[in-house]
Amino acid sequence: MTDLIIRPATAADAEAIHALVTDHLDEGHLLPRELAELRVHADRFIVCDVTGRIAACAELAPLSKKVAEVRSLVVSRDFRGVGLAYRLVGELRTRARTRGFDTLTAFAHDARFFVRQGFSIVPHVWVPEKIMTDCVGCPLFRKCAQHAVVLPLQTQQLYRRSSPLVTAERSRARVA
Repeated sequence: MTDLIIRPATAADAEAIHALVTDHLDEGHLLPRELAELRVHADRFIVCDVTGRIAACAELAPLSKKVAEVRSLVVSRDFRGVGLAYRLVGELRTRARTRGFDTLTAFAHDARFFVRQGFSIVPHVWVPEKIMTDCVGCPLFRKCAQHAVVLPLQTQQLYRRSSPLVTAERSRARVA
């Protein structure tokens, strides 16, 4: 896999992203996407380009000024099992942190992949930005089979520094 490049998507990639998402709808875990929407929001996507073929994609969708969501994470069947999804989410995590988001979230039928990357499963109501943006209009609202997962970004460092346990340990170390 030496010809593999993870790069920002462009509007020219919209058709390939649409085809990738559409080809994997039968797996039952993706929401359909409109080609026109993908063209407009292509700059939110990163893609895995393997010798000119889009083999994987993922979107970093802002839900608010503080919360962004991983959406449309798709890896072509031919390229599964080599860590592409992990790399894409890692790249989205870096982009979200750089852009000043405090929290990265995702909604998944099987949360294990995200939990292995440090996300925590939370009640849907803990992500009100998602509920107001997408869930309220969904026919499965209140009957959703997806798990909400969140990963603190900016606040993770601050929490560790100001944690009462850390503060108490520092105080004991100064006294000793």
